[in-house]
Amino acid sequence: MKIKKEYIILLLVIIALSVYLAMRSTDRTHYQLPELTGLERGKITKIEISKEGAAIVLKKKDNQWYLEPKGYLADTGKIDGMLAVFENLSLAALVSESKDYQRYDLHPARRITAKGWQGDALIRNLDIGKAAPSFRHTFVKLADDSRVYHANDNFRSKFEQTPDSLRDRGVLSFKTGDIQAVQIKKDQVFIELVRNEVSIEPAASQPEKPETAPPATVKFEWQDRNGKKGNDQILNRLLTTLGSLKCSGYIDDRNKEAFTKPIYTVKLNGIQEHQLEIFARLEKDAEHYPAVSSGSDYPFLLSDKQAQQIMQDPAEILAKSETDKKTSEAQKSE
Repeated sequence: MKIKKEYIILLLVIIALSVYLAMRSTDRTHYQLPELTGLERGKITKIEISKEGAAIVLKKKDNQWYLEPKGYLADTGKIDGMLAVFENLSLAALVSESKDYQRYDLHPARRITAKGWQGDALIRNLDIGKAAPSFRHTFVKLADDSRVYHANDNFRSKFEQTPDSLRDRGVLSFKTGDIQAVQIKKDQVFIELVRNEVSIEPAASQPEKPETAPPATVKFEWQDRNGKKGNDQILNRLLTTLGSLKCSGYIDDRNKEAFTKPIYTVKLNGIQEHQLEIFARLEKDAEHYPAVSSGSDYPFLLSDKQAQQIMQDPAEILAKSETDKKTSEAQKSE
């Protein structure tokens, strides 16, 4: 009788465990992923990124994004990358309910908290961890939810920023075709060139078919005030470089007025006037040159490579005449 009771108890225990395991398996298979309501990136007006207690705040004003509190203009491309994540955020799978965040880089020392506002309403709030082993997903945790999820796409790097990396590095911008005059000064040498129309005479026509002679054409070339031709290749390359010039970084401990006596100056006249001034290195072995421009409210740094590319010898910018070429070749041969 005693043995029979033990069998009954054992059978009940087995049934209870089977039911528990079946329910647990069912729960794992049919968990419900949180629904993330859609939003439009154009309606986001504020972004906050924080890591280890340090926060970066960006605000949108007049369709431009600025870094608070100093109001520096932010890099549009990097802001667009973050806005795209907010807009397209979707969860692919539940990863963990154990609250073991360290293995996913979601613990306080490694997580990045990203928030997005629409006016006064907080519409995105999540912790971003590392990329999943597939590199096609990112581990994330939503606010007020202790679970860890796979979010579609690998996007941690878009939020792994500093205030300096988020600043807009553009310091000069124009269309090269708009520039009609260039003034360059290096040391005591000064040159000025203008873009002039030059007629190209058609090739001599055949006597028997004078009516087939091609019409005269016009091209643009650079000349100084005396009509001496400039080196079009060097000048066009210079304008291309300056037309979308980005600095290596900004100088925050001085204003533009603190820099005087430039070693190289370029002035460009067209629809608007543009100017760049480059100064001597702040230290003898420095790898950057300080500079100021009409396209930036702040002094900035140009790499050694950038500066050397811009600081062309004015004498080389004027095309050499045949006499000059022969003289130069004779001097080299000596």
